[in-house]
Amino acid sequence: MLPPALGLLLLLACFGATRGNLSRDESQPTTSDETVVAGGTVVLKCQVEDPDDSSLQWSNPAQQTLYFGEKRALRDNRIQLERSTPNELTISISDVVLSDEGEYTCSIFTMPVRTAKALVTVLGIPQKPQIFGHEQPIDEEKIARLTCRSSGSKPAAQLRWKKGNKELMDEGTEVVEDPNGKTFTVSSRVEFRVTKEDNEAEVTCTVDHESLQNSERSTTQKLQVHYKPTAKIEPHPQYPREGEKLQLQCDGQGNPIPQEFLWEKEGSDAPLQLSSDSVLIFPFLNKSDSGTYVCTATSSMGSVVAKYNLDVSDLSQLPTPHVHSTPAPPPGPSQPISHASMATASSFTPAPIQDASPVPSTSSTYHAVIGGVVAVIVFLLLSLLIVLGHYLIRHKGMCIRHGETVTSRHRQNPAEVMCTYLTHEAKGSDDAPDADTAIINAEGGQAGGDDKKEYFI
Repeated sequence: MLPPALGLLLLLACFGATRGNLSRDESQPTTSDETVVAGGTVVLKCQVEDPDDSSLQWSNPAQQTLYFGEKRALRDNRIQLERSTPNELTISISDVVLSDEGEYTCSIFTMPVRTAKALVTVLGIPQKPQIFGHEQPIDEEKIARLTCRSSGSKPAAQLRWKKGNKELMDEGTEVVEDPNGKTFTVSSRVEFRVTKEDNEAEVTCTVDHESLQNSERSTTQKLQVHYKPTAKIEPHPQYPREGEKLQLQCDGQGNPIPQEFLWEKEGSDAPLQLSSDSVLIFPFLNKSDSGTYVCTATSSMGSVVAKYNLDVSDLSQLPTPHVHSTPAPPPGPSQPISHASMATASSFTPAPIQDASPVPSTSSTYHAVIGGVVAVIVFLLLSLLIVLGHYLIRHKGMCIRHGETVTSRHRQNPAEVMCTYLTHEAKGSDDAPDADTAIINAEGGQAGGDDKKEYFI
């Protein structure tokens, strides 16, 4: 008889051997679980070491036979045979849909029948996220509330926010099952205070999901922030002079851009101009235009004031601009004027300079040139008249035709006319007191003088 301890050892050895034979069942088929993205293709492989002269079979979650060995059992063109041997049966399912998810069974009809399960998980691809709440502009210093939503994900997707390059923490996430009972809709909310600098800032919502395979799907929207306007006055030309044209440009910035501009002059009761035109024009500057000009630019977010000091008395001095801020509150119908809104004003004060080196204008140069040309022409004309008069006075002639004296207008036949020109020197009339006496004397002494005759041929 064996000792009790030795009997226990033999019993344990027999139990271990029996368990080892069970775990090494060569007729037991093996499979593996698969995960596939909706629209993709999944491959199901079933293998067995000892088929025991039996065939392998695949069936779907509804226990419909798909393939029995090489034979197709279900008419579904998406399901194709990939490999069929006594030890392996592999099939593929293309264009997978969510309803294809479930447990697929591989069976081998031995005694007893042995089976193996393969769980197919179908991932639902989330749709591109949408952002809500940005449709209307947001006033500065107010709270922006945005919502991002994406549906169709399985399992539920994750959403994250960014403003520019900065991550935003959401205020909460909500997951709702879609009507198909398989996918989910995810919503996320963010809240933050906007400033002037947030205008045109990009806010991005990104969805993360395992079906996207290391890629991301996102949506970006730009914020529209309304903020108070600013303004400054720019002169054109920059250094105005008396007698020239001057334009004052009230450059208003903001969102929305100012659409109304009021021009006034300090000390004047009536406004100079009220319109959508931001330019005040001086066609011809003079000293009476000196003073401080005020531009009030107004938008739906408030008003801003800009000032410009113009001194026309010291015209040749280059001005030195100064910038300062002035409150410009919009008065209400039943409340006093407050100082809530700020206005930027640019002050422009010329400093005196000596008049020893004035800067000539272009028009003055043109006038001087034209005057010099006219003076030269007049001088030449007067000189020509003097020379011509002197020549006519010193020369006087007469013409003789057959012994009678004729004038030039009586010349009918030039061949018969002989003209004689007598000069003062030829007649000995140098001592005459004037030209008329010299001519009379010359006519009287014509016979004894040396004649200078000219014959008309």
